[in-house]
Amino acid sequence: MARADVAPLISMAAAPLFAGVTGNTSEPVGTASGSLFSGNGVGYFAALPPRAREEPLIDRPLRDRSPVAQLLSLIARVEAGVAGYDAVQHGARIRPSRPPTQMTLGEIHAWIAATPGQPHAIGRYQFIPPTLRRVAQIRGFGPEVRFTPEVQDALALVLLEDAGLSTFERDQMPRRQFMHNLARIWAGLPLPNGRSYYEGYAGNSAAMSWETFEQGVERIWPRG
Repeated sequence: MARADVAPLISMAAAPLFAGVTGNTSEPVGTASGSLFSGNGVGYFAALPPRAREEPLIDRPLRDRSPVAQLLSLIARVEAGVAGYDAVQHGARIRPSRPPTQMTLGEIHAWIAATPGQPHAIGRYQFIPPTLRRVAQIRGFGPEVRFTPEVQDALALVLLEDAGLSTFERDQMPRRQFMHNLARIWAGLPLPNGRSYYEGYAGNSAAMSWETFEQGVERIWPRG
């Protein structure tokens, strides 16, 4: 997930496939949260190993059925549920006044600042505030940028690179290692033992079996 305030990705169709939050992870503020990004020192949890400098961020168009698009859809199943790009963590007592895709990043941060003490994971990839700030800065998105599906996808690609996507696609990382890295970013994804990397912490648990996760990734990249 992408998450906690005090404390972790592109549909295969032209329109978002999902529409409600079913994530079962939590922010350490005491309410459940859809995703738990560990964010390079700004998130609540330990960061992944730093991304190699020579590995560029992905800036290519994503096809509806591209491997990356399919992976993001797989992740979104456990993070956003049917709400998709307009998902707001179900534990948020005070929700934004408009759907997230109709808000700018500045408006989202204003909502976060105005509603302390509740979870704020937002969007298809359930970005938490520290992660949202970090990935938006990496992408060069200012407060005036609207939180559209395209913007959310671009932000999620930063997190896939954190997990080693480019290295994995070059056949320089085993598939299981890549999956483990993804599970360190999104708490709804399982480890081989079927548990979340953050199992039991602030209510987190995997929302998908390891078998389902592995079969999904194998269908996308049938090798390794």
